[in-house]
Amino acid sequence: MPRYEYRCRTCDDTFEVSRPMAESSAPADCPAGHADTVKLLSAVAVGGTGGAPAPAMRGGGGGGGCCGGGGCG
Repeated sequence: MPRYEYRCRTCDDTFEVSRPMAESSAPADCPAGHADTVKLLSAVAVGGTGGAPAPAMRGGGGGGGCCGGGGCG
């Protein structure tokens, strides 16, 4: 179940609420009972270039092919 982060405008406390995505925009009271809260935006960190991972280098490098990049003949 997704977790959403909120901040209370009354006491300035930050807290999280687990709820279904269908209820993501519903208001949430802070743990101290205050109703004046705001939902915070969450940033998701995604690393990499978006492609497939690079293959591991075997045998100390080289260009590829059956024998490490040399002229197979």
